[in-house]
Amino acid sequence: MLKFSIHKKLDGTLARAGEIETKNGKILTPAFVTVGTKATVKSLTSEQIRSLNAQVVLANTYHLYLQPGEDIVAKAGGFGPFMDWHGPTMTDSGGFQAFSLGAAFGTAVSKISTSDVEVSDTSVNPGQLAKVTDEGVTFKSHLDGSKHLFTPESSMEIQWKLGADMIFAFDECTSPTAPYDYQKKSLARTYEWAKRSLERHEALDTEKQQSLFGVVQGGRYQELREEAARTIGALPFDGFGIGGSFTKEDIGTAVGWVNALLPEDKPRHLLGIGEPLDLFNAVEAGCDLFDCIAPTRMARHGTLHTKDGRINIKNAKFVDQFVPLDEDCTCYTCTHHTRAYLAHLFRGEEMTAASLASIHNLHFILRLVENIRASILDDSFHQYKKEFLERYYKK
Repeated sequence: MLKFSIHKKLDGTLARAGEIETKNGKILTPAFVTVGTKATVKSLTSEQIRSLNAQVVLANTYHLYLQPGEDIVAKAGGFGPFMDWHGPTMTDSGGFQAFSLGAAFGTAVSKISTSDVEVSDTSVNPGQLAKVTDEGVTFKSHLDGSKHLFTPESSMEIQWKLGADMIFAFDECTSPTAPYDYQKKSLARTYEWAKRSLERHEALDTEKQQSLFGVVQGGRYQELREEAARTIGALPFDGFGIGGSFTKEDIGTAVGWVNALLPEDKPRHLLGIGEPLDLFNAVEAGCDLFDCIAPTRMARHGTLHTKDGRINIKNAKFVDQFVPLDEDCTCYTCTHHTRAYLAHLFRGEEMTAASLASIHNLHFILRLVENIRASILDDSFHQYKKEFLERYYKK
């Protein structure tokens, strides 16, 4: 059901502007994918999401499997109708939980690291809730401690019932601190899981209702990234996800290694990226889609995007600033409320604070990626990137 077309390529880069057509609508790319983890974007209604002109929503397979269960979601017609979202949809595979509940659980390790991070064996974490084997990932529910097994086959079955337009093959997301030998072993495992995912998906989806994306891993290592791009890229996937651990300073380069080898005529989704600099670099390196919980997570804690960088609205200096959060922003929050009001809501721990802040942050990132697309089409990308980043990061 997925059709992908490229409208414009940016000379000297891998960047492109295009369009993905799904059974539930079109997505103009590059596009930011709004994350609705549990079939809800935290603190926002689906009508508010539509008012932001969000194009596509992604839900989390692991969380919906645990609660309310994929069978309940299937009875609703899929997670889109369940949450009253009728545009394009995506689900992840549950593979990220191999990392978040495994090597990273109870630690400060993130899948995005800095270049000076020490390589260590994080495959064994005494407090972890997940264990990876060649069969799949065994984990304990963070809700009640019950044990569960995710395999490539069960991931496809769960995602089939969740009913998204675009789904992901089951993969292992490794820690950025994992050594080369473990990354190589994991890469071979992810390749076998990709083939198993394809086989089960094809058996389930006989009428081609869902599009399956393969996932490219390989950590920070160019050799492994390129090997994954060649092997996963040779399989009959409808698109590709780029996942796993990156060095913060080198995301664009690592993504470029992969996209130089992946089939050009299929969409590429960079998993879990939402920082403005990373979005620019990833687009320039050939990515079409991005998802990240950061805009709404930051918002709930009072950290807000402005054209002059991030601010923490809880700071005392904002309590009597009767001006919009960002004077150039056209979102509901900025056109109806002041910094002083937002500061009051957060200081008073009012529920509305999270809603108004999330509206603004999502609007900011969605418009940023829209503007990046426009800059590709009118050949102003490099100038727009320079001007935006210089102002946003000037501090």
